[in-house]
Amino acid sequence: MKIVRYTFGKKIEYGILDGKRIQALDGNPYGRIKTTDRYYDSSEVKLLAPCVPSKIVALGVNYQSHGDEMSHRIPAEPLIFIKPSTSVIGPEDNIVYPESSERVDYEGELGVVIKTRTSRIAREEARQYILGYTCVNDVTARDIQARDKQWTRSKSFDTFCPIGPCIETELDPDNANLETLLNGEIKQKTSTSDLIFPVYELVCFISHVMTLLPGDVIATGTTSGVGPMQPGATVEVRIENIGTLRNYIV
Repeated sequence: MKIVRYTFGKKIEYGILDGKRIQALDGNPYGRIKTTDRYYDSSEVKLLAPCVPSKIVALGVNYQSHGDEMSHRIPAEPLIFIKPSTSVIGPEDNIVYPESSERVDYEGELGVVIKTRTSRIAREEARQYILGYTCVNDVTARDIQARDKQWTRSKSFDTFCPIGPCIETELDPDNANLETLLNGEIKQKTSTSDLIFPVYELVCFISHVMTLLPGDVIATGTTSGVGPMQPGATVEVRIENIGTLRNYIV
């Protein structure tokens, strides 16, 4: 099932996407999913980020190949940082190049969307706390990251966390293919089977650090092939069975 969030007129709603048709939901998808008899063609609505996270918990160096290209040691336990909710944008939205940076990079990632309040759970319980999966672009001002020697400012600019286009509830998070394309050219290509710390382990680990709330997103880390984007470029993150998250650099 593909869950989307969208605007129709002045209304913001959640719905279930089936091909090009959306069936509106009654309320949000975090409890029991209740459908309505309202249907829209996807061309009638504007898709938004499919969730409204209180925080995005992101992973650094969670693929061996990315650690190698960035000359980072592989951490002994998950290396986490937070992107603010104000960095979130949706599919087809613009990523704004900040004046203070001279290099802004794409980082295509699998996102995990939390279903219910999650605190101090066991790894074996993680699946029941996950609503589904989405595409994330962990946009990074690489030069600022190098200057600051830590990651908060470089990862937190407004528009630096595109999410979408949907939340797919039926995905194997341990074996999903991911690609990032810049102007139609494949720049990153991997499978989540190569994650150093897999999804259920991440949910467990993070829940012992902080409480995760419905709609929160875990961005599971990026693979090798990260690189700069320039104004005028189009960037796409594609994950099989989820779809394509497309954004434009301005």
